[in-house]
Amino acid sequence: MKNLLHKLFSVSMALLLLLSTISWTVEKHMCMGRVMDVALFNEAKDCCMDSNSVVKGSLGIESAHCCNNEAFTMQGQNDLTHDFSKFDFSQQVFLVSFTSTYLGLFEDYVEKKIIFNSYPPLILAEDLNILHQVFLI
Repeated sequence: MKNLLHKLFSVSMALLLLLSTISWTVEKHMCMGRVMDVALFNEAKDCCMDSNSVVKGSLGIESAHCCNNEAFTMQGQNDLTHDFSKFDFSQQVFLVSFTSTYLGLFEDYVEKKIIFNSYPPLILAEDLNILHQVFLI
């Protein structure tokens, strides 16, 4: 379950990065005030009416242009690198200490068991507890 969530999160972050860096262009072709075609990333198809033809309106007024193209472009993010030197010294110290302590939380702690079965205890010439008069009560 953990691996599946990790993979889904990684894929979603990669898609978010990809979508934020692409420049989006939406183009609409309008004829007589109605949207005839919408295109993403390329030009909208023409409605095949001659733009030089004269069109008579409902009031008998002649207009020369009945078609209109509208385009909307959203620029993507170009600068994806953050310069560490833009921060002042106290902010750098905070970031370094925070990341080192945060990453230290996820390190596995393995208790090392030292086994002395093959080593005999030392032979003492004198009993040190009695020599120093240390007694447990």
